[in-house]
Amino acid sequence: MKKPLILTAAAAIGLSAGLYLALQGRESPVPAAQAADYTALEEMRAGDMTKLQFAQAPGSSVAFTAEDGGEMTLAAYEGKYALVNFWATWCAPCRKEMPQLAELQDDFGGEDFEVVTIATGRNPRPAMESFFDEIGVENLPLHSDTSSALARDMGVLGLPVTVILDPQGREIARLQGDADWAGDEAKAIIAALLAG
Repeated sequence: MKKPLILTAAAAIGLSAGLYLALQGRESPVPAAQAADYTALEEMRAGDMTKLQFAQAPGSSVAFTAEDGGEMTLAAYEGKYALVNFWATWCAPCRKEMPQLAELQDDFGGEDFEVVTIATGRNPRPAMESFFDEIGVENLPLHSDTSSALARDMGVLGLPVTVILDPQGREIARLQGDADWAGDEAKAIIAALLAG
């Protein structure tokens, strides 16, 4: 009799995200000569950051709606690290996580790093504005992906999902579910990432 395979929650999340990316053809890694080594950052993972999975994959060129109503792509953030958070107004964990993302933007946002929030699915603009008003977030963008085309292209399998892009627009890490982005563990990883 075969023994059942038992995975930890973190392993299952990493496996499902990796499998989805592979099925989407997104697991085409960067050539070895250009690939960055994130071993030191992986070793820093603790607390909520144990869910952060490092893997290099292409970014996306799918357009979404910018806060000002125009169309944009993630290429607008090339040249800096971007922490892209997919969320929705009906997502309870998103409500808990968003102020922490705002704090991360306050602490690290600038020329080298930016927190990018994209509401995916049906999220009317007034509901998005109310969401931010109720939780006191004023420094994050109200971008939207109404058709979920960007979320699908990025392999988003539920909300929230946070993806870290390198300055070339490639995905280098992903966290499925909410996390304490204002915690010491998250800030240490972002600081180390920006330090090179």
